[in-house]
Amino acid sequence: MSGHSKWSSIKHKKAAVDAKRGKVFTKIVRELTVAAKIGGGDPDANPRLRLAVDKAKSVNMPHDNMKKAIQKGTGELPGVSYDEIIYEGYGPAGVAVYMETLTDNRNRTVGELRNILSKHNGSLGESGSVAWIFEKCGYILVDKKTTGEDNLMGIALDAGATDMKNEPGEDSFEIITEPEDFENVKRALEEASIEITMAEITMLPKNYIKIDEPKKAAQMTKLMDTLEDHDDIQNVYANFDIPDELLQG
Repeated sequence: MSGHSKWSSIKHKKAAVDAKRGKVFTKIVRELTVAAKIGGGDPDANPRLRLAVDKAKSVNMPHDNMKKAIQKGTGELPGVSYDEIIYEGYGPAGVAVYMETLTDNRNRTVGELRNILSKHNGSLGESGSVAWIFEKCGYILVDKKTTGEDNLMGIALDAGATDMKNEPGEDSFEIITEPEDFENVKRALEEASIEITMAEITMLPKNYIKIDEPKKAAQMTKLMDTLEDHDDIQNVYANFDIPDELLQG
């Protein structure tokens, strides 16, 4: 992981958890159901559902699984009703932790998250306590081997991207968009036959807390792993920066 940026390091940890096939299927099924319930079952007319379908395809979820999850959301099949709830808190060293959940039992979820944070030297916060640290945006990664910087920048900016980063030592270009411009930028790249490594609506930290104490670094990475492994959490974001050598350890 040498040379990886703060955000890429966090995404690396997330990818390791998402490799657990059954766990990620459960999370995607919930997202498909909720997205279909809110915006309808047609991915072409429902951007949130389209993103969920893309993610399902990226992990090779069977079509039948996707179809049933969507039908539960539209009411064509019976299913569980999920509430979307944001939880906020703190990890070791005062790191801000922002958790997006889909739950069928609010009391169970808040109790379990409070317990997880407490066990890892953190705490659950009030609503709004850390949300201001994060900014909702579109985030796209493109492998540097697939296109040149000037070509990619021209296409991305023309389509509405707000920024593009080329960090030294990174394998990918990072493209940032406003949430409402995400689909346009993604489509423009696809139409230009540019291969996209990752594309999602996410929450990017506006600032980072550097953790270079081994004990706190271990606590923070363990906390992220535990939260990401929780069934009710769809996404978890935190504003920490840990040196590569401690992440490797």
